[in-house]
Amino acid sequence: MSSVTFRSASWQRAAACRSADPELFFPVSASGRSLEQAERAKAVCRTCIVRRQCLQYAIAAGEEGVWGGMTEEERTRAPRRTRVSAEPAVFRS
Repeated sequence: MSSVTFRSASWQRAAACRSADPELFFPVSASGRSLEQAERAKAVCRTCIVRRQCLQYAIAAGEEGVWGGMTEEERTRAPRRTRVSAEPAVFRS
């Protein structure tokens, strides 16, 4: 029996952010113009078909910046059930 884990990043090929400036997703602070930048990044995320996978990845990898429509701070403050439901699943085949 083999297992496929979340580590496969094939979802990234379908990400809405692939055509956006990567710097948009990494605001330098959590205030001022950086808040506006984060909101623009989240607007891209809202159009994305792989938003959940992106959020799962960010939580599992401890990424910085905006991933899956949430900032690092928002992911940290999210209720535990949100963090758990976003953790990668292991599928058995």
